[in-house]
Amino acid sequence: MLKKLGLFAAMIAFTAVTGAAMAFPDKPINYIIPFNAGGESDISARLQQPYFKKLTGQDLIIQYQAGAGGAQAWSVLNDQPGDGYTMMGTNLPHIIMQPMLQDPGYKTEDLVNIYMFHFTPDALIVRADSEYETLQQVIDAAKAAPGALTVGGTATNTANHLANQRLADLTGAEMTYIPYTGTGATIPALLGGEVELLWGYTTVAAGQGDKVRMLAVAQDKRHPLFPDVPTFKELGIDMVGGAYRGIAVPSSTPEEVRKELSGIIGKINADPDFIAQMEQAGFAMLDIPYEEMDAFMAERKKLYEEIARQLGSLK
Repeated sequence: MLKKLGLFAAMIAFTAVTGAAMAFPDKPINYIIPFNAGGESDISARLQQPYFKKLTGQDLIIQYQAGAGGAQAWSVLNDQPGDGYTMMGTNLPHIIMQPMLQDPGYKTEDLVNIYMFHFTPDALIVRADSEYETLQQVIDAAKAAPGALTVGGTATNTANHLANQRLADLTGAEMTYIPYTGTGATIPALLGGEVELLWGYTTVAAGQGDKVRMLAVAQDKRHPLFPDVPTFKELGIDMVGGAYRGIAVPSSTPEEVRKELSGIIGKINADPDFIAQMEQAGFAMLDIPYEEMDAFMAERKKLYEEIARQLGSLK
């Protein structure tokens, strides 16, 4: 009888442990966006919400903690409880470039990224009535008169700024980069003629429709929303990149919870309906789970360091 009671107690304990593991998450998860509402980080989080609910039965509660280009939020992420119920959006090149150039209150390695789920590919964009119809025409003009062409972009030491330097390094096409406070400010600058070209993203082209023309996009293959726009690689220029977005958790979060959350985001990313919504908005899908994150981050850091050195921006 004692043996049977002991076995019964062990079964109850095993059921409780495995049941608790299977139950995660058993309440809503706070999803902190380190920027204002309405940006691409917010848009993608809103698209993720219903799929997270479908998979887990729980809500993603989106909150905003904007400031210092995301650094205000990232600098306090590790002060949050590491119980799996707080996660935060992260962006590249921001979380690598910011600590590389100054002291934003955190180090890149402080942030535990569990998934990178998409990126907005860099794209060189002109007005629909621009005289430039191909990338080669822009390169030829920029080489003939270095610095004469003006190209807008979002701030300095950002994906846009790095793309401009990368193109110059690879082709010798030097253009004068004009930084603006955000993507929203760059669009009227292009359409109003303040700049001749724009370093933007596929999402910008998706939103502006026939007002603009993309000359090339920095992807491995053409974006499904823009099948007629060539990639830089097709044109012989090895440029793949843009603004990468992912999710991080506090460093005190246990390994098993990190992997569980990474798996959930991976399932969302694999949903055909979710993929269709993201691509229709101009995003490009990316699948970097927790287990592959270190290698991915090391590769991006190496590239950003090279470009930052060329810009003379390293601290």
